[in-house]
Amino acid sequence: MQTLRFDPFRDFDRLAAEVLGTARTPSLMPMDCLRTGEAFVCRFDQPGIDPESLDVSAENDTLTVRAERHREDPEDSTYLVSERPSGVYSRQLVLGDGLDVEQIRADYRDGVLTLTIPVAERAKPRKIEINRGESTAVGSHEGHKMISGETGAEGAATDRQQATASR
Repeated sequence: MQTLRFDPFRDFDRLAAEVLGTARTPSLMPMDCLRTGEAFVCRFDQPGIDPESLDVSAENDTLTVRAERHREDPEDSTYLVSERPSGVYSRQLVLGDGLDVEQIRADYRDGVLTLTIPVAERAKPRKIEINRGESTAVGSHEGHKMISGETGAEGAATDRQQATASR
């Protein structure tokens, strides 16, 4: 004999969703997001989604992923258990300024949508070269008074002479 487990709380949640209309609002899709090298990779679980219903768009600093899953049931069918939601799925991500939105790549395979978002060139860390030779900046300020740094009357006289000479 075959038995069917019955969960009254799950059925109550499903009934409440149908009555209150929440079944028609966009559902959230599970996501993983990680940084690898010079890109961010986001993976969205979307099993059973028709690839033609997928829509990925970027506007300003917001990335939107939308998909739709329809039920294709015979007219005379009656559900005994209904745990696979259908309808519209939507997820929005706020992107930072340091990402290259023009180069986002989207791939859908085996029920997983993968977005690869590269880091923009201007946001990548870079090494700043340090010159280790003699500095030419000190002492070459034409038209500016140079202070020798000497103290006492001798130093003051030298500063006055340099100031007079530069006029």
